Amino acid sequence: MAAATSASSSLVATAVLVPRFPTAAITTRCSALPPLPPRVSTASFSSSVKLIPESKRFSLLQTKASEETSVDAGELFTDLKEKWDKVENKSTVLLYGGGAIVAVWLSSILVGAINSVPLLPKIMELIGLGYAGWFIYRYLLFKSSRKELATDIEALKSKIAGTE
Repeated sequence: MAAATSASSSLVATAVLVPRFPTAAITTRCSALPPLPPRVSTASFSSSVKLIPESKRFSLLQTKASEETSVDAGELFTDLKEKWDKVENKSTVLLYGGGAIVAVWLSSILVGAINSVPLLPKIMELIGLGYAGWFIYRYLLFKSSRKELATDIEALKSKIAGTE
């Protein structure tokens, strides 16, 4: 048992002592993986870091959070409560929210079913790429068509907001 333990520990020691990069002697590889490229020297980076004084180096790394970005959880909840109290048809909002969750769930099931059909996902990708190409050509390529798209978006925004 002791001989087996010393033999296994010597095998581990030899495995650790094998050089990482090939030396002048030819070594045989038993791995199916391709060899790694040699490491890039970091001497230029470390020398440039050493040129900066230590006090400046650490001051460059320090960041401070501003008070404007802090969010108070109590304030957030009070704002949400105020907005919820202003809603007149709470049942309608809950019904629309539940309907949206069910629609997302059903669309997930539909996409999973389409994805399981063999050739159909690739056809859908081609259709999507074709539509994206058409949209770019139709609305984004020329300046006049970009203006038309912007006016269409603004009209849709005003229609949704009810200011039309």
